Amino acid sequence: MARRPGGATVVFPFRFAVNMLTAGTGPEWRARCRRAEELGYDLILVADHLGMPAPFPSLVAAAEATTRPRLGTFVLNAGFWNPALLAREVATTAALTGGRLELGLGTGYVRAEHEQAGIPFLPPGGRVDHLARTVEELTGALKGDENTPRTPLLIGGNGKRVLRLAARHADVTAFSGGRFTGEAVTVLTAEQLAERVAAYRGFEREAGRETPAELNLLIQRVIVTEDRPAAAAEFLPVAPYLTEAQVLDLPILAFGTVREIADRLIGLRERFGFSYLTVLEHAMEAFGPVIAELRGSTPS
Repeated sequence: MARRPGGATVVFPFRFAVNMLTAGTGPEWRARCRRAEELGYDLILVADHLGMPAPFPSLVAAAEATTRPRLGTFVLNAGFWNPALLAREVATTAALTGGRLELGLGTGYVRAEHEQAGIPFLPPGGRVDHLARTVEELTGALKGDENTPRTPLLIGGNGKRVLRLAARHADVTAFSGGRFTGEAVTVLTAEQLAERVAAYRGFEREAGRETPAELNLLIQRVIVTEDRPAAAAEFLPVAPYLTEAQVLDLPILAFGTVREIADRLIGLRERFGFSYLTVLEHAMEAFGPVIAELRGSTPS
């Protein structure tokens, strides 16, 4: 939960998103997007990695196949994009999707992709500088016009400079639950993630925001099971520096029965303020009943 400057608590309603990672034919893509809508997802997202679907045409196709979900990038690698050309993509996609676009931006972190694309991979400070310039230059494109509403901005990251940037500009601040060290991703424990969220809320106060940002969390694994310890044991090789108890407490994991996972998500919103939750495409079906449980309905 978050607080307004005057002290009032702000509890955002849940929003659920699926991040699409695999390409396919036009009919296959549209069918997957329609299925996401049937399962109750509020947003259909597309990543920005080489070897995965191109974000903007994929979102336009998703809009044509669905009626309700909003559509977003999760997240664009700002280093891949010239801000002026990106502004054109954003304005066009927002118009073609009927104003359903939500733009997600991050610094980018995969050196190999930059090398493959022939784009310089800047040091961390340079990547944050480019992200900041991109956000500033997109201001006009995000405003919309008389025919297209404003496009909300999501900024993802964990470092202090990115979180400060998000505190000043973002409608949604996204946390991955991990830290990239340059060679590998280290999973953040629940306590470490709580520290990051607390730091971000401090940056919001510094920025003098009237309304706190919505907070997003990427859930890396969803396993519907009655044996949570067994699910945790499967994950331990990924993070051998954690105990089983720490794994079971990781906010980025959703292990348990449908009801247990639903209760856990309610707890995440109460403890951290995460109300906008994203799952990866491979978990789309498994997570559908959790959405239904939280909304008191039955998935299609």
